[in-house]
Order: sequence, then C-alpha cells, then structure tokens
Amino acid sequence: MIRKFTCMLLQGLATIHEHGYVHCDLKPDNILVFPKNDAWNRSYELKISDFGLSERDGDSDWWSPSRPFAGTPIYMSPESVSHGETGRGLDLWSLGCVVLEMYTGKRPWWHKNYDLEDLKNCYEPLIPSDLPCDAKLFLMTCFAPEPEERKDALTLLRYSFLRGFVNKIREPPVIVKKEKQRDFAQELRLEDIVKRLKELRSMRVTEVRPSKTIET
Repeated sequence: MIRKFTCMLLQGLATIHEHGYVHCDLKPDNILVFPKNDAWNRSYELKISDFGLSERDGDSDWWSPSRPFAGTPIYMSPESVSHGETGRGLDLWSLGCVVLEMYTGKRPWWHKNYDLEDLKNCYEPLIPSDLPCDAKLFLMTCFAPEPEERKDALTLLRYSFLRGFVNKIREPPVIVKKEKQRDFAQELRLEDIVKRLKELRSMRVTEVRPSKTIET
C-alpha cells in the first residue's frame, strides 16, 4: 500500500512540476484519500490538495530571514530553509518525509528534538534499519543534500521501489531544435557509412586470404 500511495503522489508531483510549479507544503494533512470500491477488493486513490503556498519553480522572492520557510518546517528541505530555494527538490524532500511517516507512523525527526539548525546543517531524518533495501535507497535519494541529486518525479517513478505500480508515465514534450535534428541525421549517416565500411573490409578479407599471390 505504501508503494502504491508513493506512486500516486509522485505522479501528482510530476504533473505539478510539469506546469512549472512547486507545491511547497506536501505533508499528510494536505493529502486526500478517496476509497475506491470494486468487485474484488477495496483500494484507495490519493490526491494532493492545498496549493495556497505553491510557488513558481525557482522563485525565491518570498524568502526573508523572518520567514525562513514556505511550508511546514519539519517537511521542508535544507536549501529552502537556509536560502529560500523553491525548486522541485523541495517537494521530493517532503515526499521522502511523507513516505517515512507512512512506514513509521511517526512524523519525521521523531527521534530527536527538531530544530531548524538540523536542516541548515543538511542533516536528514532517521531512516529505520528494518526498512526494505529498495525503500531505503528511495528515501536516501529524496534526502540527498543537493537538490539535483534528488532526481525528479519521473525518474523516481522508475526506481525499483515502485516497479510494477506505474501504469502510465506522461513524459513532458521535448522540443528539438533544427540544428539538433540536422546533427542527429548526420550522425545516422556517419553510422551507416562506418557500418558499410566494416562490411566491405570483412568481404575483402574473405576474398583475399585464400590467394597468396594476391597478398604478395
């Protein structure tokens, strides 16, 4: 169930990020759970709610020393608290906190008295040792000190932790410039030429080897 819920949340974050926004306050209180009844079993559908603190990806104009975080402190990332950085990595850190809470039943930082200085020093919440290895790897990626090391929602959806639970991943459109297209075509032609030359060389070797006079 935790894997399924994580997959749903990541798909929601992928959609939010695709539109150029960061939620900034992902936490259990802002996740709605809808029961889904079917003929065989009872399942649930998750939806992310409360976009009141959402910001444009990369916008840090809101930050000031008197307001060092956009959302709920214990779910915020180090760079958002220290420098007011509002990027996709913030939501992925918060997602790691939510996944950790689903496993432990406790809020992140339950093992110590939480202090914003912990985040400023790039400390991370404690990951229990009895979690599955793929879950640990997923959480360690979410809690990476540098935002770019946390990857992105689409990449995390492909982690082994969620393998088998992703029905359809919507890739953002990729715009290829004409120069890129021309370079790609040239590379294809070059590859064909190299392949053809290799074939010719192999044919020449098979024809020449039997005849010693030609080799001389």
